Amino acid sequence: MRAYTATGAPSLTRSFEPARPPGGAAAGGIDWIHVRHEEAAAFAASADAQVTGELAVCAGSCGPGNLHLINGLYDANRSGAPVLAIASHIPSTQIGTGYFQETHPDRLFVECSVYAELVSSPAQAPRVVHTAMRHALAGPGVAVITLPGDVADRPAEGTPPTLVRTRPPALVPDAGDVAALADAINAAQRVAIFAGAGVRDARDEVLALAERIGAPIGHTLRGKEWIQYDNPFDVGMTGLLGYGAAHDGMHDADLLLLIGTDFPYDQFLPDDVRTAQIDSDAAKLGRRTGLDIAVHGDTASTLRAVAPLIERAPDRAFLDAQLTRHRTLMDRVVGAYTGDVRQRRPIHPEYAAALLDDLAAPDAVITADTGMCNVWTARYLNPNGQRRFLSSALHGSMANALPHALGAQVACPGRQVISVSGDGGLSMLLGELITVAATRLPVKVVVFDNSTLGMVKLEMLVDGLPDFGVDVPGVDYAAVASALGLFARRVEDPADVEAGLRAVLDHDGPALLDIVTDPMALSLPPSISAGQVRGFALAMSKMVMNGGVGEAVKMAKSNLRNIPRPSQFG
Repeated sequence: MRAYTATGAPSLTRSFEPARPPGGAAAGGIDWIHVRHEEAAAFAASADAQVTGELAVCAGSCGPGNLHLINGLYDANRSGAPVLAIASHIPSTQIGTGYFQETHPDRLFVECSVYAELVSSPAQAPRVVHTAMRHALAGPGVAVITLPGDVADRPAEGTPPTLVRTRPPALVPDAGDVAALADAINAAQRVAIFAGAGVRDARDEVLALAERIGAPIGHTLRGKEWIQYDNPFDVGMTGLLGYGAAHDGMHDADLLLLIGTDFPYDQFLPDDVRTAQIDSDAAKLGRRTGLDIAVHGDTASTLRAVAPLIERAPDRAFLDAQLTRHRTLMDRVVGAYTGDVRQRRPIHPEYAAALLDDLAAPDAVITADTGMCNVWTARYLNPNGQRRFLSSALHGSMANALPHALGAQVACPGRQVISVSGDGGLSMLLGELITVAATRLPVKVVVFDNSTLGMVKLEMLVDGLPDFGVDVPGVDYAAVASALGLFARRVEDPADVEAGLRAVLDHDGPALLDIVTDPMALSLPPSISAGQVRGFALAMSKMVMNGGVGEAVKMAKSNLRNIPRPSQFG
């Protein structure tokens, strides 16, 4: 087992030390990984748990120490990562007196956990710890134990229950719901599939269904790594990070199948298309859009049950039209920045991302910061059945990429782990570069350094607001990394990007590449409303009137291919 913590948790350290055999986890004990900030500990434990499927642990000292865990734990819980968090507490006799560093962690962590409990005596501890571990694994999600320092200092009592693991069960849907789903599919002329992370263990079944009924398959960000690769029916993503024909396919269908997804952006879902949803969590059925058919079951069991009832669709015109549209969009929009920009400065981030996709290891674990880095990884880094992709896809926190990479690298010491960090996200938890230097974990940090908060800038522009307060002073992150003794390079010329990436990825040990990218390069989703385009134009007009004509021209040049024409939105 691995436990991640920052400084200031001596009582926790003492509580673990007597039971830890020499050699840590390799000898059946605990690896204690010291990070600089408790938030990073929670992110790292989350990544560890996500790539292994096993329980990971993080810990924080009383008061501010465990409060710092909370953002990373929100992300872990929403990501379904089995994490046990140990929150130290003030002496139990002082609780409720306004004591130094007093908070109430047993209350604070309720919303970001599947279990939270206070340990008040050594005799209670074995059963509470066992229960917390079971909840974390069963959720899966975060379980929090609050442990007062005086209780942790006392001798252990009792015999801990044995943690017996179970294999994943099958959730077979009701036969009547299966029949209703089959009837809807057989009656439809144009079926589109929108797949999420719930298709992880049902890839073959989803592809078989698409082949039988001639359905294009769009996917969410979390579904991308499980369904996109080697998929002849793939039409990309929709949503804020989207690309390709997924949006059009969903809206042009007469039946939309939502499979294993709780996609939150209802503005991208059609409200005039007959819709069916399959999910193993009945609470998620119909909470994003109205449903005509709801099926409570896991994806594999449901599709296996419905397969004998499905008639082969003889007409492939709808599928062929969506695939043709997808290829056109990929060539003209997503590919627009990667073919002819090798000599253009500043560096287009799309070009750098495409090169990273070519050079990353086939089984790399890639973590991405929230914001524009999510866009570039979603559009340009491709899964292949071996790579793993981690992000804060549901919680949407900045600064996740580097600590996620730390946890993934600890969990997978033999794999290449790449942190695709934005300069904004990296600067928020910059101290974790010290963790990299201290542990010598061979994490590769690729910084997309545009000296601006690109996603915030885009959100302001489409709302008709000139960007304000989103630009930050330039920082030479390669120099910062070098000062810590890390191998580092800084690239400002597009002709040097490939060599820089090769040098960092091939380095034996931790390394950082600081790629200075175009701050004006933005990303528009695959479907833009007329109001959003008017907002963009209004923001440009305000910028010009306020004397920023040069900035407006630069932005237009950087994004000309992505600005939709009126015919695209009607």
